Amino acid sequence: MAYVTKLFNTNFLEYASYVIKDRAIPHIDDGLKPVQRRILHSLFEMDDGKFHKAANVTGHCMKYHPHGDASIYSALVVLANRDLFIDKQGNFGNILTGDEPSAARYIECRITPLAKRVLYNPEITQYEDSYDGRNREPVTFPAKIPVILIQGAEGIAVGMSTKIMPHNFTEVLEAVKSCLRGEKFTLHPDFPSGGFVDVSDYQDGNGKVLVRAKLDTSDPKRIVIREIPFGTTTESLIASVEAAAKKNKIKIAGINDFTTENVEIEISLARGVYAKEVIDALYAFTDCEMSISVNLLVIGDRHPITMTVTDVIKHHARQLVDVLTKELKLEDRTLKDRLHAKTLEQIFIEERIYKAIEEMDTQEKVVRAVLKGLAPFAPQIRREVTDEDIERLLKIPIRRISLYDINRAKQEIKEIKARLKEIAYHLSHITDYAVGFLDALVKDYGSSFNRRTRVESFTKVDVREAAQRNLELRYDAETGYLGYEVKSGRALFEVSSYDRILVIRASGVYSVIDVPEKLFVDKGMLACGLAEKDSLARTVFTVVYRAKDSGLAYIKRCRIEQFILDKGYMIVPEDCEVLKLTTQKEGGIKVSYHTGPRVKVREESFAIEDFAVKGQHTLGVRLGGKPVARVSIGKPKSKGAEVAFPGTTDRAPAKRSAAPSQGAGAATKSP
Repeated sequence: MAYVTKLFNTNFLEYASYVIKDRAIPHIDDGLKPVQRRILHSLFEMDDGKFHKAANVTGHCMKYHPHGDASIYSALVVLANRDLFIDKQGNFGNILTGDEPSAARYIECRITPLAKRVLYNPEITQYEDSYDGRNREPVTFPAKIPVILIQGAEGIAVGMSTKIMPHNFTEVLEAVKSCLRGEKFTLHPDFPSGGFVDVSDYQDGNGKVLVRAKLDTSDPKRIVIREIPFGTTTESLIASVEAAAKKNKIKIAGINDFTTENVEIEISLARGVYAKEVIDALYAFTDCEMSISVNLLVIGDRHPITMTVTDVIKHHARQLVDVLTKELKLEDRTLKDRLHAKTLEQIFIEERIYKAIEEMDTQEKVVRAVLKGLAPFAPQIRREVTDEDIERLLKIPIRRISLYDINRAKQEIKEIKARLKEIAYHLSHITDYAVGFLDALVKDYGSSFNRRTRVESFTKVDVREAAQRNLELRYDAETGYLGYEVKSGRALFEVSSYDRILVIRASGVYSVIDVPEKLFVDKGMLACGLAEKDSLARTVFTVVYRAKDSGLAYIKRCRIEQFILDKGYMIVPEDCEVLKLTTQKEGGIKVSYHTGPRVKVREESFAIEDFAVKGQHTLGVRLGGKPVARVSIGKPKSKGAEVAFPGTTDRAPAKRSAAPSQGAGAATKSP
């Protein structure tokens, strides 16, 4: 046991930590998983402006990624299909149809200018050793935009998972700008496949979204799917429609896929069926409507952390300012070094200091001569002259001295000083500079990232409401079987596979069950009807039963308001038998007593409406004081007093059921 505990506490936890941090979950700073980061790093190293074979990129990346070429190539295809950081050439598959890409040796790719602009800066990138210690790879890229929100992410680790929706490029950058200015912002997902999205339960990136396909119903006899929901393909969507048609949940005549660059799936409808009648069923029973749970889990500070979209925007607003500040300071140092070198060169040549070294015979004397010549110009130089500076001056070839252009040198120094002033201004107004950087990105790339998904508010279609009641429920009194797969016996009414029914047996046991294919209920079933809660709670059941020991009759009126699915309940007390059951609101009950020498009154009549409606677990009221031979219930005088229990009308308004019939083996039918 101790060994197992140690094994779990060390090996398994180390494995889990590795999978979470180094494989499946993206990092908040650059929005990339390790394999994606290594692919981009390889493309940066290989970049020469030309396309590279995907196989070569995969091979190069294997220096950094320890999990083989298959995982690298599949991640490369997924990353390239985001159309953000990788230019692609060849067949990279189709995210709409689900078609597979060509082999790695046939397709090519290269890094995009956008990636260089927002990710690449080796001077401020932190590097670490690769898995074998032979190379160096970035810990994270210094990303200037929230990549994690723009391209989204999905991953399953040990004990946790992440599901981040993609968002619109321009809208994300506008949100960062608003955050920098201290303004409010709101972000909604935007999917490459288009469609519609309901974000009422998005919860800032940690709730769920409802996505729908775009349906063209201009022709009443066909439906054309123009855009598909996120997470589906035309192949999976067609398969879901065909599966629903086989289960008789939707009536279609055929389905054809004409998708090329744009989605076009044509659904031909069956005879007598029109587009408006099928839309709800498509949303309910196929992938035309899907609910997607969202979980914004990322790696931050080497630990998994759940964030919101707002948190990510705020984090990247701070990171953008930090990265731009580092870049400006780096440029400032580089320009000052260049200015220092240019100034020394200018003085060295224009003041002919090199003449002073002509007579020197040792290195030390040469260095002292140069330092002495530069000394009068110390206020102009503004920095200590080092041995490296002197060495650089001494290496200037005679050709450059003879061709030295004083005006050109002065112009270069003037430009450097002007740029240094700009950098100083940007550093003192870094927020405005960051906003300007984002404005430039939007101007250059915004037109390539138009919103494709429309944000709307719609209610998820309930499968029970959308289901067509086209299954014939039958009851065979001889065998006691009930269901829509029963072929003999009496047809009761039409149901859908999502309906629930109330079954009352001759024994007095009742239960609410899902519509069965074929189920043994009882050879003496009293009643059966749709068990929709609202209508069931409004229906009053009148049951006349007889005590087995005394033979006395009782009447009980109640509603069935509470129940547990598939659980049996008694509608009458134990040791009693049901004589009659009805849902009539009013009518006469005729009780016939057993004949005997002292029995003067052989029949009595009672009115149903004279008895109060009580709880379903209460006892009944006694009818007369003599043993009962039989009971009959007369028809009500008013037609409205006779009701069926306990459901609603079919979706087809023409189909109305008759009033329920009573007696052993009779089944009521909902209107």
